Amino acid sequence: MRTGDERLQEVKACGDEGTWLSSATPMRTTATEESRSERSSRKEDEEENDPTKRHAPPPRAETGAEKSPPRPGRRARTLSPWPQRRVLPQSVAEHGVLTAMEGYRGFLGLLVSALLVGFLSVLFVLVWVLHYREGLGWDGGALEFNWHPVLAVTGFVFIQGIAIIVYRLPWTWQCSKFLMKSIHAGLNAVAAILVIISVVAVFDYHNVRSIPHMYSLHSWVGLTAVILYVLQLVLGFLIFLLPWAPPSLRAVIMPVHVYSGLLLFGTVIATVLMGITEKLFFVLKDPSYHSFPPEGVFTNTLGILIVVFGALIFWIVTRPQWKRPREPGSILLQPSGGTDGLEGAIAISSDRSPDAADAELSSDGAARKRTLGLDDAGQRSTM
Repeated sequence: MRTGDERLQEVKACGDEGTWLSSATPMRTTATEESRSERSSRKEDEEENDPTKRHAPPPRAETGAEKSPPRPGRRARTLSPWPQRRVLPQSVAEHGVLTAMEGYRGFLGLLVSALLVGFLSVLFVLVWVLHYREGLGWDGGALEFNWHPVLAVTGFVFIQGIAIIVYRLPWTWQCSKFLMKSIHAGLNAVAAILVIISVVAVFDYHNVRSIPHMYSLHSWVGLTAVILYVLQLVLGFLIFLLPWAPPSLRAVIMPVHVYSGLLLFGTVIATVLMGITEKLFFVLKDPSYHSFPPEGVFTNTLGILIVVFGALIFWIVTRPQWKRPREPGSILLQPSGGTDGLEGAIAISSDRSPDAADAELSSDGAARKRTLGLDDAGQRSTM
């Protein structure tokens, strides 16, 4: 039998062996961790040297909402690491056209003022002939003559002024150029018809009363303005509205057309003022014109309104920042043959005929391209 001392020594030997075994296990674990760290560092070096994985975007963590399946009838959203371009609705695009005009509030204030003064001018001339000059008629007498100031102010001043600034209205910039040309020509045609009727009324009145024709400065300047105005209308219709005029001819005639239109408008205003003064000298005898009768003061106010209306129209039409923008995909064709911008040069499509370009610009897509160009350029620079 073994004694107690032998058992005690045996237990100590087993304890020493267990201690050695327990100490050997962490050594093996440490060696395994070192081999794993070496493999991971080697893998990282390989990924850095691989050009296809160098600029890959970092993975995004998925949320619970992204893991959920899409609703029936809807396309699943795909996550992209790059920013996506935002497409504005059409209402926002149309608002951008208005805000793109420099000084839009100033333009709107001047436009409303011009319309208000123009309406007041027409109203004042009607009150003058209906209240002070016994009304209107077509009997060869004074009532027929009263059509002359009414039609001259309404057509030759007010409607012609609106026709001049119709291209400056920002709400029409989404319309085709051909449509705006037709509106411009139509308004001028209406003005020409009204002023021709007014001239017929004057000649008929002079024939009935046996009054000589064309003896005053008012008649000389007025009839010259009517003839030139009709000639301007016919040439504009043949050259700019009909398709057979070559672009080079349009480029030559355009500066003359613009200048002559403004010159005729100013001449018409001066002629109307001369006619009002001449008429007051003829009809105001008792009390006389120089004694400030109510009719004289009222008619002088009419003349001031006409001058203010003309000044507002001239200011609106001569501001370069309120000019109709050039259409996309077009170039400026000058009389000299160049393509740099000149006042009065016309814009035509570089690879289409002018009428084809006008038809293309009538679509809403072309207008939205012009409006959203700046937004797209900013987003591309951000990307």
